[in-house]
Amino acid sequence: MTIRPVFYRRSYSWGQASLELGERTLVMGILNTTPDSFSDGGRYTRIDAAVEHAREMAAQGADLIDIGGESTRPGSSLVPLEEELARVIPVIEAVHKALPHIPISIDTYKAETARQALEAGAHIINDVWGLQADPDMARIAAAAGCPVIIGHNRESGGYANLAADIAADLRRSIRSALEAGVQQEQIWVDPGIGFAKDYDDNLSLMGELDELSKLGYPILLGTSRKRFIQRTLDLPPDDVVEGTAATTVMGIMQGCQLVRVHDVQANVRAARMADAVVYRFADIRKQAGE
Repeated sequence: MTIRPVFYRRSYSWGQASLELGERTLVMGILNTTPDSFSDGGRYTRIDAAVEHAREMAAQGADLIDIGGESTRPGSSLVPLEEELARVIPVIEAVHKALPHIPISIDTYKAETARQALEAGAHIINDVWGLQADPDMARIAAAAGCPVIIGHNRESGGYANLAADIAADLRRSIRSALEAGVQQEQIWVDPGIGFAKDYDDNLSLMGELDELSKLGYPILLGTSRKRFIQRTLDLPPDDVVEGTAATTVMGIMQGCQLVRVHDVQANVRAARMADAVVYRFADIRKQAGE
């Protein structure tokens, strides 16, 4: 069995909250405050329900919580800035107060939402448009000195070489971040499973994730309950826990260091099993001087 993933080591600290990348897979729990998300829309729009779900995910092993106020499902409507702020800021404040030791990421492509979210207690920016939708996003991230997750996305698919084209798109976004003053150690990348990619693209990309490690940045994988899993298993979004866990393991085996999931407990268990193998091989290689 050949296992040669590349793991990047990073340490982050914000008061009581901290993250250590490179010791094991980190699990990001999803907290949607939207009424129309494809699998859990409307469940956590009330602040008390959102905080309780955040507590539950933390108890199940989530290392950080990703809070978003606009659905990214295909066909979803764009959410005005003021509405997005009304959805996410009170929840971020409440979760930060209830769980000060848990880092929070804000899932948005709007710079003003990111700015106010960071002021409210968020620690990380998660931009599914890779800093390309709002020209001020890279500047906000640089000014805050916070980690930024650069997600792959584009207006349409049509790839000549899937992994190479995605890597090229991500390089452009990374260049934008660096030119704005974002430090290299603050950049993570997300291959954007499900964004501007059809069924075959998503399946192919799941087998080529290790190619993206050549970019030189930690990889976050977000496959949770995605349509390509639903279609493969012919199951609804809330019944694909095993399918998501399978993709989690596949990602870890190829060097993904963070996974973004709805079903925290199952994916934490899957990740720990994969880690026991993958990080052991990584340690052996390190001791051998590879």
